[in-house]
This record gives sequence, C-alpha cells and structure tokens, in this order.
Amino acid sequence: MNDQTQLLIENSGAVRRLTLNSPQRRNPLSKQLIDQLWAQLEASALDETVKVVVIGAAGSVFCAGHDLAELATMNRSQRQVLMDSCSRLMAGIKTIPQPVIAQVQGVATAAGCQLVASCDLAVAGKSARFATPGVNIGLFCSTPAVALGRAVPDKLAMKMLLTGKMIGAEQALQMGLISDLVEDLQLTDATNELAQLIAAKSASCISGGKQAFYRQQGLSLDLAYADASAEMVKNLDAAPATEGIAAFLDKRSPSWPD
Repeated sequence: MNDQTQLLIENSGAVRRLTLNSPQRRNPLSKQLIDQLWAQLEASALDETVKVVVIGAAGSVFCAGHDLAELATMNRSQRQVLMDSCSRLMAGIKTIPQPVIAQVQGVATAAGCQLVASCDLAVAGKSARFATPGVNIGLFCSTPAVALGRAVPDKLAMKMLLTGKMIGAEQALQMGLISDLVEDLQLTDATNELAQLIAAKSASCISGGKQAFYRQQGLSLDLAYADASAEMVKNLDAAPATEGIAAFLDKRSPSWPD
C-alpha cells in the first residue's frame, strides 16, 4: 500500500506522537509503515526537543501485525528485507535515547504485540487484548517471541506463542506485558499525562538511565553492579544531578539544564 498517511506525526511540547493510521485495515505493519516508523525514531533520536515518543493508533485496533496480503506477494529475499527492517525497528526502540510509550486500544496481535513488548512502557485500555496467533496459520511468531520473551516470564510467553490465544489487559498487566491499565475513555489522557511527567525530567538523566538499564540486563550480577556504580558516579558529576541535589536541599523545584 503506497500511502504516505500510514503514519501521522504530531508534536506536543517535548512529546512526539506517532500514530499508525490505516484503521480500516487494522493498522498492519507494512514494509512502508515500518520504514516510516524507523525514520521517525531515528529523527527523534537526533532531536533534542523531543523527550518522549508515544506510539498510538487510529481506530479501534492498535495493530494486527504484519500485512499478510503484502507478505503473500513477496519473494523470499523481499521477506528477508521486511523481517530485517522490522527487527531493526523493534531493537531501535530500546536504543534511542528517549523513552517510547505504546498507547494500546483494541487488539495488538503478532508483530503488533511485538511492538507493545518492545516499547519501554505501555498503557492499555481495559478492553485491550493481546495475542501471538501465528501458530494458528502455521507461521510461528518467532520474531514477536524475541520481544515477548524479554518482557514476560518464559512459560507465560510460551503459552501465548504455542496456543495463539488472546489474553485480556488485566492478565497482560499481571504478566508485565503492559505497565499501565486504565479505563478505555481515559487512555489518551492517561498516556499523555505519563509522557508529560517523564518529559518534565532531565533529558540526559532519562536517556542515560534508559541506556544503563538495558545495558546491565545482559551482564552478570557483579558486572551489572559495577556498571551501575560507575554510571552513578559519572552522573553525580553531571549538571542535572548537581542541580537536582541542590534543589532538593534548598527545598525548591529543579531547573534542569536540558
């Protein structure tokens, strides 16, 4: 589908909102949409005015996964390019300096569920549902399994992957797939409130903290503490911590340098 409006971009202060915009087709992750999302994440990473990125969707469905009609027309090399592009996008969410928040309504399935699992935070309405149903069509959700398996305990991830069954938002919260559960009508306001709360912090503090968090996950306990200790010492010499500590001691609000 050659439609430049598959992704809408809106800036509100320090928050950049990216909206999947093919609601009549359940917002599939086409090759074009994946490339557009990645381009916006790359641009956001270099834009010091952007402190938080929100990924939402138009219509009643967050994202139904890859565009199966598009996949059916591709040859093997084209499918490899698509999967590589999608993997770059999902991994890139973790590596850009800004926190990325998914705002989820309706269903998020397959690569759509992968997108939710890849984001740093996810706010969902109470009627939201999640699944990795590839097994139902003979196509195991191997790439969604990467993000899902890092977001939730192994056995719960495998249950989703092996059965393809939908889970509700309450269960998704208990599993750790989402971070916040709100009433459907409050979804946008709650997501905006969370994004603005984070955007009000020091950008370099948030960015460094995000990078340190994911970096230590791949380390042994001893190495993780050594890395985190070095990060703390470095941050104590930086301007945000100097200002933040002074403001705390002076009983005033901090004035962040960034």
